[in-house]
Amino acid sequence: MIEMLDLEFMQRALVAATFTGLAAPAIGTFLVQRRLALLGDGLGHVALTGVALGLLTGIAPLLTAVLVAAAGAVVIELMRTYGRTTGDVALAMLFYGGIAGGVLLTNLADESAASLNSYLFGSLITVSTADLWLVGALGLLVIALAVGLSPQLFAVCQDEEHARVSGVPVQAYSILIAVLAAVTITVAMRTVGLLLVSALMVVPVATAQQLTRSFRATHLAAMVVGLLAALGGVVTSYEINAQPGPTIVVLALAAFGVATLAGAVARRRRTVTT
Repeated sequence: MIEMLDLEFMQRALVAATFTGLAAPAIGTFLVQRRLALLGDGLGHVALTGVALGLLTGIAPLLTAVLVAAAGAVVIELMRTYGRTTGDVALAMLFYGGIAGGVLLTNLADESAASLNSYLFGSLITVSTADLWLVGALGLLVIALAVGLSPQLFAVCQDEEHARVSGVPVQAYSILIAVLAAVTITVAMRTVGLLLVSALMVVPVATAQQLTRSFRATHLAAMVVGLLAALGGVVTSYEINAQPGPTIVVLALAAFGVATLAGAVARRRRTVTT
């Protein structure tokens, strides 16, 4: 364990995992509240196109992924609000268009599909110092906005019509949630991977819901679960020589299983005592 911490790439991976573990559930809580849990998957596929665009143009893939995913988030929110396309159809378009665009641009860049592997499932050794600075800045931004604007975002997620009548700029906050989700996906790209990041946005929230009663408690507990899963997954993946993304998700799912059992036992005890 101590020897692992002496490795620079592991130090960078653990710092990146810290931002990922906190940011993903921080914004994922609002996606779950809005019943848009699969939005992260759709935006992950769009971010894949951004990565491929970076490989094609020679620009840092992390930066192009942020820009393309954010643009996709705005488009999907506008389609959901003003278009005649339903939410599930719009998400399906994100899935298919993102994959197709990513593979096509990768081929045009004379890169093999294998070159996308570290972006799809995460990699411990690919987190550079430059990536870490960008991940840290974006992660802090997501966490600060998700926590600082929690009352307003919750109002929009809970009841859009009531929030609109109350004077809350629903459209602006809805777009903000989608954009923050897109930014979070690119933050988690190096550790969890684009195909699995949605799990870290949803599973810790579902885990926290088994043990908490209020939205605020769920929000904070989900961030704690996400942080522990991310850090534990990075350490475990190093020890067993596996990719971090699947390891992180498996640990998060294990935590959900334990929380479900604990929650069931606690509810049964309350029922018996009453």
